Amino acid sequence: MGTTISQQGFPKPMPEATPVTIAPSETESVPIDETKLVEALDYIRPAVQADGGDLVLLSAEDGVVDLQMVGACGGCPMSMMTLKAGIERILTDRVPGVREVRASADAPGTLEEATQASGITLPTL
Repeated sequence: MGTTISQQGFPKPMPEATPVTIAPSETESVPIDETKLVEALDYIRPAVQADGGDLVLLSAEDGVVDLQMVGACGGCPMSMMTLKAGIERILTDRVPGVREVRASADAPGTLEEATQASGITLPTL
């Protein structure tokens, strides 16, 4: 136990420190709100497209969103930082149920390959 100096100049005992523990969050798994997920991806997409890339949503289940970054973003060494520091942060903030965003390594490398393989039709700009 340490001491401190009181206003009168006499030492007085300090109270014992109380240990603090932080328990991990035990929140229930919330299903991903797919409508908000699509809205959030539409919000992000123009910034990615401005750099010559695009995003393809591969799956969204159990709190995990799997994306493929295609075009110029597909081969860019900064794409993982963009994915984790930017896209994941935005999706976890805006979409209930999203806990993690992953990039898929075995998905198609271009937007054309992705849309042909999955049957997805994207709007043209």
